Amino acid sequence: MISTGDFKRGVRILIDADPYLILDVHVQSPSARGASSLTKLKVRNLRTGQVFEKTFRGGDKVEQPDLELRPVQYLYADDDGFHFMDTQSYEQIRLGADDVGDAPGYLTEGLEGIRSVVFNGKVISIDLPNTVALRITDTAPSIKGGTAQAQTKPATLETGLVIQVPSYLEPEEQVIVDTRDARFISRAKG
Repeated sequence: MISTGDFKRGVRILIDADPYLILDVHVQSPSARGASSLTKLKVRNLRTGQVFEKTFRGGDKVEQPDLELRPVQYLYADDDGFHFMDTQSYEQIRLGADDVGDAPGYLTEGLEGIRSVVFNGKVISIDLPNTVALRITDTAPSIKGGTAQAQTKPATLETGLVIQVPSYLEPEEQVIVDTRDARFISRAKG
């Protein structure tokens, strides 16, 4: 059991027998004496991907889901879905578009560091690494004298994801992208 005082971003909780990931926490202190504080959560259902808000009273307790995280490697995508391989058992796993959510924008063949989320013996989603290296396939020409703090421009990455990058970057360069908010971090080394 986990108390409302232990809620923070990234914690997984069980609501109505479904596993949820806490995306945001906001605590409201009471204005009346003797009233308990309220904890408002923004949560995402790990099974369906649905995002909504849920409010708990101070001191409420919820269960943590019995989840198992297994390392997997991304193999390929086709009409049937996205195919992964469990790197321990070498078993292949197929997930539908609903199961992977926004992940296709970061998936390249052979990508490692991914973990499958297993709930009640079934893979329900994947956890991406916090950052991935992707190649820019299309962007406007670099601007002479462009600096890291100057303007940004849209760039299309090899997966089709479009992010804002500094104006000095050119096509075919590798960049590090934050998978949590689709944000450019840096050029990839090497």
